[in-house]
Amino acid sequence: MNIEFDGNGLIPAIVQHAETKEVLTLAYMNEESYEKSLETGETWFFSRSRQELWHKGATSGNTQKIVEMKLDCDRDALVVLVQPAGPACHKGTESCFEESVYKGEALRDAPADYSILGKLEKVIRDREAERPEGAYTTYLFEKGVDKILKKVGEEASEVIIAAKNRDKEELKWESADLLYHLLVLLREQDLPFGDVLKVLEKRHEKPAAE
Repeated sequence: MNIEFDGNGLIPAIVQHAETKEVLTLAYMNEESYEKSLETGETWFFSRSRQELWHKGATSGNTQKIVEMKLDCDRDALVVLVQPAGPACHKGTESCFEESVYKGEALRDAPADYSILGKLEKVIRDREAERPEGAYTTYLFEKGVDKILKKVGEEASEVIIAAKNRDKEELKWESADLLYHLLVLLREQDLPFGDVLKVLEKRHEKPAAE
């Protein structure tokens, strides 16, 4: 594949969470680290300060499994979609981009980012594994599938009632409750939300009936 490395033999690699789409870090690859990334399925980079290759997570254990790599139109920048095994930043935060330096007025009216669904799925997955005491999600998993199904049914009924009453405020909250309980159910069934999205993608790709 023809990649345009810069004069120093490097290409910027924007690392992005495959589920939440959050930008995790910006690093650089040279030809060798790029090839190693392809071979191992995990991110390898080139350190400009140390002038050496480094395997993300080799020391910390916070590796990044590559889901997809994309080149931009000029072939001189990469987007690397990953499944991280831990924080991306050496400071222990999920992303290196935590500090906001500007927030415009448009942010207040901007629509919510769909990535919250991926973040919520991750929280639910962690709750199932860790079972923190006192957490509602822990309670649902401990009660089992019958309780979870009951809650999904109850929330679906509440959505119907809110819609029937033309109550947008109530519909907003009940829809959020329904989505949350549906994600809990999918986790209990060991069915990733991404698989549901793939079904929608396949349906969207089908040609319209003539």
